Amino acid sequence: MAERSRARIIMRNCRRGRRGRPCLRRRTTIDPNVTFFKPKGISLSDLAVIELSLEELEALRLKHVLGMDQNECALKMKTSQSTFQRILASAMKKASSALAEGKALKIIQG
Repeated sequence: MAERSRARIIMRNCRRGRRGRPCLRRRTTIDPNVTFFKPKGISLSDLAVIELSLEELEALRLKHVLGMDQNECALKMKTSQSTFQRILASAMKKASSALAEGKALKIIQG
């Protein structure tokens, strides 16, 4: 019950007047205290910034920190397994790029 009250429903890329398939709500339970990571000793103004959404951070947390199965993760986020895989792949690409190339990583809302 406590987890349900902490859950955050986010809408991704939803704008009024948008045509096509309606946006689905995805559930995230993470609320990060830290929203920026950067290499030590380099000024932020000298770095390129990569933006990581809350849903991408949640996908990384569920799969790699909690060690959940992808189907369980998809159910937890209220999305399909294939969509969860795309979110996770995007998050891994962004995080890997930031680490390997020394870029800053910014966590954004939605």
